[in-house]
Amino acid sequence: MAQKNTPDAGLLVEPGSEVRLGDIDPRAMPADLSKDAAKQRTKEDALAIDEMQDRLYAEGRRALLIVLQGVDTSGKDGTIRAVFNASDPLGIRVTSFRGPSADELAHDYLWRVHQHVPPKGIIGIFNRSHYEDVLIVKVKNLVPPDVIEKRYDQINHFEKHLVENDISILKFMLHISSEEQKERLTERLEDPKKQWKFNPSDLEDRKLWKDYQGAYEIALGRCSTKSAPWHVIPADRNWVRNAEIARIVRRKLEEMNPQYPKPEWNPADFKIV
Repeated sequence: MAQKNTPDAGLLVEPGSEVRLGDIDPRAMPADLSKDAAKQRTKEDALAIDEMQDRLYAEGRRALLIVLQGVDTSGKDGTIRAVFNASDPLGIRVTSFRGPSADELAHDYLWRVHQHVPPKGIIGIFNRSHYEDVLIVKVKNLVPPDVIEKRYDQINHFEKHLVENDISILKFMLHISSEEQKERLTERLEDPKKQWKFNPSDLEDRKLWKDYQGAYEIALGRCSTKSAPWHVIPADRNWVRNAEIARIVRRKLEEMNPQYPKPEWNPADFKIV
C-alpha cells in the first residue's frame, strides 16, 4: 500500500511506496471529530507543544525540523499560525524559501537550506523547502532530468545526516483540490484585504496542476523514509489540516521527551535576600 491511515495522523507515506494523490480525498476528516472539537483540540495541542518546546530549548541537545510543502493557497502560513501560536518565539524559527538569489545559485542547491537548519534547542519550520528543487525545478524544466533524478537520493542522504546529528524531521504535504484552490485564489483576487497575497504567476502555475501533482507523487514516494517521513494532510478544510498537524507534532515531541536540565549546583545552597 502507498499510504496507511494512523489515528489522528493524516496519511503516513510508507518508505518506497507509490503515491497517488488522486486517491486521497483532500476533504477527508476524522469521523469522530466535529469542527468545534477539532479547533479545541488544536488549541490544547498548541499549548502542549509550547510546554515541550520550552523543555527542548532548555535541554539544548536536540532540534525538530518541520517541513511544510503544498501548492499555492494550501495553507502553509495558516498552519504555522494555528499550530505554533502559543509557542515562545525564542524557540521557533520560520524560514520561507523563495526563488534562489544569484549567490545561492552559485552554490549547490542544498547550501542555502543547510544554513537554516534549526540549531539544537529550536523548532525550525520550513515554509517550502529543499523540495522545491525536485518540484518547481522539475515541472518547469530548470535543470536536466538526469540532475533531478540524482536529487532524490541526495535529499535522503542530507536528511539522514541531519537525523543522525540529533535533528528530528517531520514533513507535511498540504493536499488541496483544484476546486478549493480556485475558490481561494478567487477570494484573494476579490477581497481588498487579501489582494496583496495574489500573484498573477499563480495562475500560470495553476495551468500546470497535473504536472505539479505528478512531481509531488514522485517526491513523496522517493523521499519518505523511516527517519524523515512524509505525511499527506487533507487540507481543503483548514480545521482538519490544523488539527492533524498539531497532533502529529505534539506526538513527535512527546516521543522526543525533552527534559529540563538539572543544575550542577544545589539550590539549597543559595538564599535570595
